[in-house]
Amino acid sequence: MKLFITAEAEKQIKKKMNTDYSIVTLKYETEGCGCAVSGIPTLELTNKENFIEEDYSKIPTNTMDVYIEKTKLVFFDDEMKINFLPEKQTFQLSSPSEILNGRMSCQLK
Repeated sequence: MKLFITAEAEKQIKKKMNTDYSIVTLKYETEGCGCAVSGIPTLELTNKENFIEEDYSKIPTNTMDVYIEKTKLVFFDDEMKINFLPEKQTFQLSSPSEILNGRMSCQLK
C-alpha cells in the first residue's frame, strides 16, 4: 500500500498538528453508518496516549508517517492520494479508480 500526500495537503495537516496531537491516522469510520462494512475514510490527528502502535500499520508515503488500523486495511486501495481542495477547505482521498472520500475532514481525537 502506498499513499501520496500533495504539498498543499501536507501543509494543511501540519497546520492542525500540535505537540499533543501529532500522529496522523487514516481511519475507516463506521459509527452511524449501519454496519461494519459501510464506512467512510477520515483523517485524524491522535495523541500519543490514545495511540496503540501495535494496532496500526505504518503506510509508506512521500512526506510523513501515516497509520491505518490493521483491521481496516481491507477497506483501502493499494495506491491512494490525499489532496486538499482550497475552494472547499477540505481534504480528498482518492485512488486511481475512485474517490474514496471527496470531503474528508481532519479532526483531533
